[in-house]
Amino acid sequence: MTTATPDTGATPALKPYLRLLTATQFAFNTGFYAVLPYLAAHLGDGLGMAGWLVGLVLGLRTFSQQGLFVVGGALTDRYGPRPVVLTGCVLRIAGFCWLAQAGSTATVIGAVLLIGFAAALFSPAVESETARAAVAHETATGTPRAQVLAVFSAAGQAGAFLGPLLGSLLLLLGGDFRTACLAGAVVFVGVLAGHAKLMPHRPRRPRTARTGAALPRDVFANRPFLVLCLVYSSYLVSYNQLYLALPAEVERATGSQSALGGLFALSSLLVVVAQLPLTRWSARRLPPRTALVTGLAVVATGFAAVPLAPDGPAGLLPAAALVVLLTLGQMLLVPAARGLVPDLVDDHRLGLATGALSSVSGLAVLVGSAATGTLLDTPGAVLWTVLATVPLTGAALALTLSGGRRTPEPVTAVTD
Repeated sequence: MTTATPDTGATPALKPYLRLLTATQFAFNTGFYAVLPYLAAHLGDGLGMAGWLVGLVLGLRTFSQQGLFVVGGALTDRYGPRPVVLTGCVLRIAGFCWLAQAGSTATVIGAVLLIGFAAALFSPAVESETARAAVAHETATGTPRAQVLAVFSAAGQAGAFLGPLLGSLLLLLGGDFRTACLAGAVVFVGVLAGHAKLMPHRPRRPRTARTGAALPRDVFANRPFLVLCLVYSSYLVSYNQLYLALPAEVERATGSQSALGGLFALSSLLVVVAQLPLTRWSARRLPPRTALVTGLAVVATGFAAVPLAPDGPAGLLPAAALVVLLTLGQMLLVPAARGLVPDLVDDHRLGLATGALSSVSGLAVLVGSAATGTLLDTPGAVLWTVLATVPLTGAALALTLSGGRRTPEPVTAVTD
């Protein structure tokens, strides 16, 4: 007889499958963020699109990804993660190659929609599998699932840290946006090869009357889950400002977007360094609802601080303050939100629920990006006040959720 006790180390010891999923997230973000930070500048300066159209294209990219997560999640529940992940990799490679050649509004939109849909297949499969494995790990060891999800998040942010540096290096070496797109495609070729070899097969889940009937009850008519979707939407709309309002602020303050890569690197480095200790502290001391409310309040503070920071020699200070506070809020609320999903829905619908969480958020981002694009030319105090109300509204909604679970008691496992 052996007794499992909670893992109190800085980093939970992960099983091989969790390590594969974590490495997946790292590689996925490396390829993705080698391109995304430079997309807005390419659309505006390279292709001459108006600000509202740039915002719309970015919103369409996010919506085709986040908005269609529900499709990828449902397919994952039905067919298992492996075929969904592999298909997503193939489509992402094709999308980046297309974007590298796109020169008109129509072709750019087609390319970004394909890139987004590829992630709509890939990400729900990986995220739902990670959540399921994190719950199993919590049951077996007593380690809070939020700590495992924080490792996954930190790996993704490590990729998000490396990706912009890879894109910046290519630009410094004389490459252009097309070169960055092709480099991103090469990364996904490696991801595809690795998963084709290492990701395990899983039998298809048979269709049953029970699972069909459970769909509206467990997901779309589940009030606490829908409230969580709205709360998460307020976060994602806010986070998307890193790609829309932040570049505009950097250009306003410095006259160019050359510092943008460094700010993205700062955000990712903060997560890599601080995500695990912060989540280890919050998972043991804060109920999920409190973590959600606190995180969104910190995000709102970041927006409110931008017009208060000085110009002149400290011109980048507002943007840096926004990045730091937005990242701190993200680190508090994302593991808490993701960790709540398995408690609110049936396990057979975890993929669908994971996808629905992002789909509702993606729809909010589509509307929010177009709206923000129209506000970019307004006085800064107006823009940042409006943006601050978004996470504050989410925090108010989060207060209507139940307090959530605290860290579970150590689980005693009996083995032969």
